[in-house]
Amino acid sequence: MNIIGGLVFLLVTVFGGYTMAGGKFGIILHSLPYEMMMIGGAAIGTFVMSNSMDGIKHTLGGFSKILKGSRFHKNDYTELLSLLYYFVRLAKSKGAMALEPHLERPEESAAFNKFPKIAKDHHAVVMICDYLRMVGMNADDPHQIEDIMARELKKMKEEEMHPSHAMQSLADALPALGIVAAVLGVIKTMAAIDQPPAVLGSMIGGALVGTFLGVLLAYGLMGPMATRLKGVVDEEALYYEVIRAVLVAHLHGNAPQISVEAGRKIAPTSIMPSFQELEASLQDLSIA
Repeated sequence: MNIIGGLVFLLVTVFGGYTMAGGKFGIILHSLPYEMMMIGGAAIGTFVMSNSMDGIKHTLGGFSKILKGSRFHKNDYTELLSLLYYFVRLAKSKGAMALEPHLERPEESAAFNKFPKIAKDHHAVVMICDYLRMVGMNADDPHQIEDIMARELKKMKEEEMHPSHAMQSLADALPALGIVAAVLGVIKTMAAIDQPPAVLGSMIGGALVGTFLGVLLAYGLMGPMATRLKGVVDEEALYYEVIRAVLVAHLHGNAPQISVEAGRKIAPTSIMPSFQELEASLQDLSIA
């Protein structure tokens, strides 16, 4: 909700200051529909030209992330660490082959079904199953596994960053598109050069509304939204980094408790479960 509060505050201070300085809204309101049509239409056109259909859908979906923030919270990290603890403890005590029923049919796994949010997360399930399966195939070089996981996580993050990059590109273009609208307004004004100064002043003021809108939309709306979305993606990426940290620590031969502790330290500081909270969750862990 910060983005809505910030936007309201921005609009109140900008237009409030304009009003207190004696500015009139008549020219802005008269020109706003036409300038917005030119700038907004041009922005949508450039956005469509520069993105694939999947990219467009992905970017539109990014607006929900901007409003809602990261979908992972403290309890989600606790559940993920508990699930990983179960798997590495099972592998440690009974061998990698004991994991096979969970990895081959995760939808039927009692371990995954105990944590339904994880079970519905395609990326998390695939990562856990694929890399634990590789361990069962004797791919037990921790450095090699860590390198492969790092490359996959980098690819996933770059794909999730596309909406943020698309919004930032649009923010960079909006001031120039505002100038385009303003230039058209100046052309219109020059065609009416024989009109009285009062009329010409009104027309020039209307043309400048285009520049104003382009700059305001770029630096007051699209730019902050792109930055906010990037922050959300960066935070969500840590959830999958936890998986890498736990599995790599396990491959290095650490005890299950040490492995999950390595993963716990990766969680965002503000929502990282404490050692005591995680310990209590692990003690209560019961999977049939």
